[in-house]
Amino acid sequence: MGAFWIILTGALVAGSCGLLGSFLVLRRLAMVGDAISHAILPGIVIAFLVTHSRESLPMFVGAAALGLLTTFLIQSLSQGGVQGDAAIGVTFTSLFAVGVVLVSAFCRDTDLDLECVLYGDITMTPFDTVRLGGLAVPRAALTNGALLLLNLLVVSLFYKQLKICAFDPVMAEAVGIPVAGMHYLLMGLVSVTTVGAFESVGAILVVAMIIVPGATAYLLTDRLERMLGLAVLTGILSSLLGYFLARWVNGSIAGAMATVSGVLFAAAFLFSPRHGLVSRMVAQRRLRRRVAEEDALLWAGRRLETGVPAGFTLRELSRGLERLPVDAEAAAARLARCGLLRAEGGAYALTDTGQTESRELLRRHRLYETYLDELGYPVDHLHQAADRVEHHLSPALAVAMDQATRHPERDPQGKLIPPPGA
Repeated sequence: MGAFWIILTGALVAGSCGLLGSFLVLRRLAMVGDAISHAILPGIVIAFLVTHSRESLPMFVGAAALGLLTTFLIQSLSQGGVQGDAAIGVTFTSLFAVGVVLVSAFCRDTDLDLECVLYGDITMTPFDTVRLGGLAVPRAALTNGALLLLNLLVVSLFYKQLKICAFDPVMAEAVGIPVAGMHYLLMGLVSVTTVGAFESVGAILVVAMIIVPGATAYLLTDRLERMLGLAVLTGILSSLLGYFLARWVNGSIAGAMATVSGVLFAAAFLFSPRHGLVSRMVAQRRLRRRVAEEDALLWAGRRLETGVPAGFTLRELSRGLERLPVDAEAAAARLARCGLLRAEGGAYALTDTGQTESRELLRRHRLYETYLDELGYPVDHLHQAADRVEHHLSPALAVAMDQATRHPERDPQGKLIPPPGA
């Protein structure tokens, strides 16, 4: 049962932090969570000095007050001309240093040290319980569950406002949304969530879950609602897998959960469908191959227009494309496998399908030249401009350009524009 409560508490923290962290990532304020987790130290010490008690409530109030003060100072410094990252760094290091001085000066004879203040132990979660309907429920699970519900409620009520403020604060202010109010609302939630979570699970896990799930989700989707869901899911998965990783290596549970979240981020960074490093490399390789194939079809189609024999050698293709012989050979081989070229005794020629495809590519190229010419583009630069864009022109865009240029029959150089479907 202890394992269940540990995993549940970690999942609640991860879900709550991931939900808010997504907005922080979008607003480039990801390090605010780290700043708050350190800057609340003087609030905890002051609460102890005032109440002479280590009960959770005064500690929570003192820490939350310093968390809100931290966000206010960061915002004030940023608006005063200090760069955002510098404002965060100056604020949290200064407040953390004040906390260290207070601990060392006034808390020497008490069980209040930096380790217990900053690095809570999630393994102790099942032992601090309250009775709820006859069931012993860990206090940390109740606290973080309530914080998750609070965050879900606030984000649901102010979703549109938070969304507009995250993407375009100028527009938000123009339509009457209180941008400053939304900022302090979000920062207040971050402060309360951080304070409520760090005592039970530790600062390392809180900081990781504030930043990493949101950053992971950012790489996986371009829609905010999906990003929020993926951030929560990533955090919960990190909690679950991190617990079993910690059991396997006999290490820190909070550290293992944070490590798994980092591994998931690395996987998204490498293999995200649109933004992943490996995915982009594969897409670029495919684009280079497609460009080489379409250049070959265009070159062969232009040769046919001049009345030269249909067949051509790889040497002629390499020279015409200004590519290495091995690249020209590879492009010709791929086109042959697709049925666009056919081999004829050591040479190649366009098939009927290849000629149709070649004419369509020529049509798009020349339509784009005509379109640029009507826009006043210099005539001697039309071909180079069309060469750069022709591989990205879709059939729908070709139809739109044809209509915009009133269905021309020839391009600005007087060359025939193949009719559609020719």
